[in-house]
Amino acid sequence: MLQRIKNLFAIKGYGLFVICIFLVGIGISITQPYLSLYATEDLGMSAGAFGLFIGISSLSGVVVNSFVGKRSDHGLDRKVLIIIALTSSALGYASYLVFDNFISLLIVVTIFSGIGASAMPQIYASAQESAIASRTNDRTFAMSALRSLVSLGFLIGPLIGTVILGVLGYKGLFLGTAAIFFTIAFLILLFLHRKKSSVHERKQTSKASSSIQNKRILLPLIALILLLAVHAMNGIITPLFIINELQGTFADVGFVVSVSAGLEIPLMLLLGSLGRRISNHSLMMIGCLVGLMYYSILSISTESWQLIAAQLLQAIYVAIVMGIGLSFFTDLLPDSPGVSTTLYYNGSIIGRLVGNLGGGFIAQFVGFRHVYIACLVIVIFSLFILWRNKPVPDNQTITPSV
Repeated sequence: MLQRIKNLFAIKGYGLFVICIFLVGIGISITQPYLSLYATEDLGMSAGAFGLFIGISSLSGVVVNSFVGKRSDHGLDRKVLIIIALTSSALGYASYLVFDNFISLLIVVTIFSGIGASAMPQIYASAQESAIASRTNDRTFAMSALRSLVSLGFLIGPLIGTVILGVLGYKGLFLGTAAIFFTIAFLILLFLHRKKSSVHERKQTSKASSSIQNKRILLPLIALILLLAVHAMNGIITPLFIINELQGTFADVGFVVSVSAGLEIPLMLLLGSLGRRISNHSLMMIGCLVGLMYYSILSISTESWQLIAAQLLQAIYVAIVMGIGLSFFTDLLPDSPGVSTTLYYNGSIIGRLVGNLGGGFIAQFVGFRHVYIACLVIVIFSLFILWRNKPVPDNQTITPSV
């Protein structure tokens, strides 16, 4: 395993991608846990207004990603796009210290965060291009390793955020986050090499009909959105389920979250290393089966320890859906890394929004346990979609449309 990880650095620029993606994970997670507190306590937003704020600013990222994704594969300079996006993200975080009016802040943050949302998809697209150019046969492992760094950043970031908040307050928190994104932009400016696009890449055509093309892309995207929505439901409902339904403690909630998070990173690396032996499509279907086992346990659980024990299944599910899911889309569109990573990230954003809204709605009207039954139904439907949507043969190409 160590030798395989070492071999990844033979991919041109892989070390840069490792540093940048890790820093992005830290940058986002430094502020994320405290953003709702700042908005409600310091800016005076209601919980509903904050939800609307996050929803609109998140959807702006989907819009910008959709516009940028395909064009980044057909002539737009990916390096310039990444620098603009990272700079925009930095300005977005700094905006929280400048604007205190809801409408003004919503407009400014929506613009900056929307543009900034394309940073991660484009960094991953650059990494995918480098992996293809290096002719490595370990591309799935390379991408899963990069994705695991985001999870590592999310483990470390909140701790750093707590220290900064305690010493420098919200001003230090937002300025520190902005500084991280400016630093990443500077590293990209100095060290990322521009890729020269070929005439062949600009004239990709498809032998399949337009309806088949759309079906081949749309169905896996729907499955991804549903699987990520289920993960979002689990994230917001499980703590409430433990406290209110199982009469558990806050310590139980902490164990559930920490056990899953701690297992996700090594499992992403382990499952990514299986890319040579098992197709990403098969791994996604296995992820659905693991999800069925996990939510079956939760739907009948009566004690907190049962949820804690089940977190190994949850960690496997997350490692596959969020780690292998990225490589799954790059397999679907091997000649369009910008589009494939954009589809994955747009699906992630939409999935989180659908899951947060859907989970809260179901819990409010029919109870917490019924959320897990709904999750079972959704995972079964996603498994059916993936089973019906067989991988495209190697001699076919899909012309993407975002």
